[in-house]
Amino acid sequence: MLGIADWAGRDVLDLGCGTGFHLPRFALTARSVTGVEPHPDLVALARRRTRALPSVGVLSGTAQRIPLPDSTADVVHVRWAYFFGPGCEPGLAELDRVVRRGGTAFVIDNDPTRSVFGAWFTRGYPHLPAPEEVERFWSTHGWSRTPVLTSWRFDSRDDLERVVRIELPTATAEEVLAVHRGTEVEYAVNVWSRHF
Repeated sequence: MLGIADWAGRDVLDLGCGTGFHLPRFALTARSVTGVEPHPDLVALARRRTRALPSVGVLSGTAQRIPLPDSTADVVHVRWAYFFGPGCEPGLAELDRVVRRGGTAFVIDNDPTRSVFGAWFTRGYPHLPAPEEVERFWSTHGWSRTPVLTSWRFDSRDDLERVVRIELPTATAEEVLAVHRGTEVEYAVNVWSRHF
């Protein structure tokens, strides 16, 4: 992301911030950081995680109704939350509203076309739009794709199994865990970005 847009000295919005995992990292250099999350329990966890960081605030809200005034964010970070291609147009309209001119938004999502986890994801969620349909959607809306190949590395097999069971439907998780060995999983993502 830093290779596309730096957030140092800028106002960052982490949309769908969950437990606030990424908020402290943004706060190291950003002028301000706002996390927005729809789930009350996660809002409470994010607030607890960042309570000692004066430049960070966490609000309850959704991608379709971001609780911020117009033109208040320079950089938006969305990771595996709401923006999965066709159907997310209301959230895209909200990004148009809250991102300042000269700002950048990032959406990070699974790339089901490559990697071990990509194959698992396709197997577990065959009803989702085809990758070419998702790519066409983002391109049509002015977003650019940066493919990133990474991996999960766990301290124990038990940790890996717990995460896989969270990420995939039960039957698919059990099937892939029965044949996958070790504590690492190759993982490909797409970083979609748009300059405003």
